[in-house]
Amino acid sequence: MANNIEVKELLDAGVHFGHLTRRWDPNMAPYIYMERNGIHIINLYKTAAKIEESSEALKKIAASGRKILFVATKKQAKEIVAEKAAKANQPYITERWPGGMLTNFVTIRKAVKKMASIDRMKKDGTFNTLSKKERLQVDRLRAKLEKNLGSISDMTRLPGALFVVDITREHIAVKEAQKLNIPIFAMVDTNSDPRQVDYLIPANDDASKSIDKVMTFVSDAIIEGLSERKASKDAPKKDAPAKAEAKPAEAKATEAKPAETKAEAPVVAEVEAPVVAEAAKQEEE
Repeated sequence: MANNIEVKELLDAGVHFGHLTRRWDPNMAPYIYMERNGIHIINLYKTAAKIEESSEALKKIAASGRKILFVATKKQAKEIVAEKAAKANQPYITERWPGGMLTNFVTIRKAVKKMASIDRMKKDGTFNTLSKKERLQVDRLRAKLEKNLGSISDMTRLPGALFVVDITREHIAVKEAQKLNIPIFAMVDTNSDPRQVDYLIPANDDASKSIDKVMTFVSDAIIEGLSERKASKDAPKKDAPAKAEAKPAEAKATEAKPAETKAEAPVVAEVEAPVVAEAAKQEEE
């Protein structure tokens, strides 16, 4: 990974530009190279080393099968983070951070399931039995949920790590991750406190070019970790036929036994009333 990180690339992307000297955080002093025209310049050699360190850690987390949640709600980072996270098949938040997203994850999952419930209503025809006003309310609720939570619909459990762009802006997300001891990776500018995160990447978190450059290294590392996980999963499958042939007697015995009938679990019909009620409540608000 270290060979792929060129300081000149970081320089061309403007990763070295910090904030005004009067807005700095003293804890960022070890990562500041100099001051020029009232602006702090970040030491890119340390940035490259930190990118390598963070990328290796993220690669291991991805290889273990855990998800990495990306958080970036600032305008210049939204599209970049959404694109890179989607490319690496990871969840992301680019709209307003939902309070309790991590600390009250059960409630967030209920909202995601509600979205799936509305989709089922549309497929089985239940949606068409509603009045025109109710259909409009349900559609609006579905659109709102999709905007805020659609990108995390596949995240069925708490993430293995959090990657944040601008920890000062996303301080609520950082606090929630700290409470749950979730590792925090972040792009940290000279106006932020690096002690808030576990793995920092000292970098300009305001310029889109800088964000894109760092996110490219990070997403590539995650994709590499996922590839290793897939390769390790496929390897044991080659030995599967040999194991199957080892016990032919057991296979015959299994075939000889009559299939046991199991009582099928009762199918619970989908009730549209809670969804419609929720949509009406959202409409009133």
